[in-house]
Amino acid sequence: MEHKPRSNASAQAAPLASASIDAHPLAFSGSGGEYFRVWIVNVLLSIVTLGWYTPWARRRTAQYFYGHTLVADSPLEFTAPQGKMVKGFVLLVLLTLAYKIAVNTRQDTAAALLVLAGAALAPYLWASAMRFRLGNTRWRGLRLQFLASWRDVYSASWPVFAIALVWIGVVFGLRWAAPALAEALDGATPAAEGGKGHAMPPLPPALWGLLLLGVALSVLCFIRLEYNYKSLLVLRTHLGAEAGRWKPVYMDFVKIWLTTVGVFLLSVLGVLGMAALVALAAGGSVALLAGLGKNAGVWVFFVFLFGFIALFMLLLLASAPARAYREARMFLLQWNNIGVSQVARFRCTLSVRAFVWLRVRNLMLTLLTLGFYRPFARVNEYAMKLESVTLHIKGGVNQLAGHMLRHQEGGLGDALADAAGLDLIG
Repeated sequence: MEHKPRSNASAQAAPLASASIDAHPLAFSGSGGEYFRVWIVNVLLSIVTLGWYTPWARRRTAQYFYGHTLVADSPLEFTAPQGKMVKGFVLLVLLTLAYKIAVNTRQDTAAALLVLAGAALAPYLWASAMRFRLGNTRWRGLRLQFLASWRDVYSASWPVFAIALVWIGVVFGLRWAAPALAEALDGATPAAEGGKGHAMPPLPPALWGLLLLGVALSVLCFIRLEYNYKSLLVLRTHLGAEAGRWKPVYMDFVKIWLTTVGVFLLSVLGVLGMAALVALAAGGSVALLAGLGKNAGVWVFFVFLFGFIALFMLLLLASAPARAYREARMFLLQWNNIGVSQVARFRCTLSVRAFVWLRVRNLMLTLLTLGFYRPFARVNEYAMKLESVTLHIKGGVNQLAGHMLRHQEGGLGDALADAAGLDLIG
């Protein structure tokens, strides 16, 4: 069954305007201190079990955040069976181990086949994960369902295959534009393996243009993939019998990405300036310590160690504002343009500037506390985003929930999915 979004935004709002609309701000009832206790247990048990506690840790984390997320004063529930999450985790571990064994034993054919199989299965795994996550989310007895068909999923995944075609074209273009370079790459033998090696010819301008074109097309395809998956997730997700509503267009995503690149470049310029100051300070310190004689070596080591740590922190700070900016802008775009059929819509007032500053502050505190501030940072960011969203419901919550429960489909689809093993990836 196709769900086509209406092109006229006023037509979507008209049914809501004709009836009383109740506003319900979303709320988070948890705290950093509470989540710290969940987090530290997860970390310690994951270390003790060499990572095998991960599926249990993920379930405990999801249950904590879901249970403290209040939608119209009612918490969400995460009801995923632990056994299926363990099976999904073991499956992914086995696939990863198989690939690493193939690479380490130089079984190139097997490694290539595993990579191709992984690319072909990626849409299947994504859809299975969404089916599992949403199918185990409850609100007031209503369950979310991801009802996209496999044809829908693979149709939305066309950018993955387009990226592969782009780089196949780049390789053939390389052979056409720079045959000498292609021959050098094909016949090059590392000197460590007894070969003489070949001098790499300079790259012609045409090849630089081809490479830049390949990168640009790949980025556009990646943005398209993100847009396709997010729109499919909303449009094919049902709450009870009501489908999601989606209004953003592809160019909205492109504009956010372009602005994010600008924010990143500005952050890099700022970090380069700070790095130059650190380098000057380190150079002056080394020159000063050179006069200390035989004890200078120890102090020089500590100066360089401090400089390395400072540079690492600056690099983290360089990317943090851009990542936070993109996350906040995407959050605003999505939650201001989605709804549930004609009975509910969302409005978001998240401040991008405030969220970027919160992310930078959280990162600095996390680094200064050697990671122990991380659970508090996660709660702060989650709460800021969640509490910026208001749910507008046509009619009363109790009446709407009761109507949805009466029209909620049975569990046949879930049973068939279980039998086919479609929701094993947690």
